[in-house]
Amino acid sequence: MTRIAVLTGSTRPGRLNPQVAEWTLTEARKARPDIEFELVDIADYNLPLLDEPYPASKMKYQHEHTKVWSAKIGSFDGFVFVTAEYNHAPSPALMNAIDYLFAEWGDKAAGIVSYGGAKGARAVEVLRGILSAVGVAHVQKTVMFALGADFDDGTFAPSDRAAGALASMLEQVVALTRALETVRKQEVTA
Repeated sequence: MTRIAVLTGSTRPGRLNPQVAEWTLTEARKARPDIEFELVDIADYNLPLLDEPYPASKMKYQHEHTKVWSAKIGSFDGFVFVTAEYNHAPSPALMNAIDYLFAEWGDKAAGIVSYGGAKGARAVEVLRGILSAVGVAHVQKTVMFALGADFDDGTFAPSDRAAGALASMLEQVVALTRALETVRKQEVTA
């Protein structure tokens, strides 16, 4: 079965990100019961600032935290990144988590769910560039939430239309994920 990770994009104490990620996971499972979705909270991996002596592309991981992170990310066929906007960009924690690895991201598809003062739009644009650099094919559709309209006193309260927007984005993610599974299989046999 195709496996897609719903990745949190923040580690800050008191963060809103887990609420959005849990909603994304729940709605994704409703929209696509044919896909195995799993929540991956980057905070659970306690990744320090990148501390590997070799570039990620070499996969010569020296630290146990990197090996565990590599095994987890490598086990997925695609991703949904849930990102907040921090000063017009994704959180440093998310960028650090991405930077730890290279091949584990490659030739896999992703969608982005964002939130922030401007719905996280600027973070999405930065994240798209980062994902492209590590070989992730991101889809055009994005699900965005505004801090004012979609949160009620710190509690995530998306509109009813949000689930439809997520389902539409997931159609693209799943189609691209399946196409890239074929690409990855061809690379293994080459």
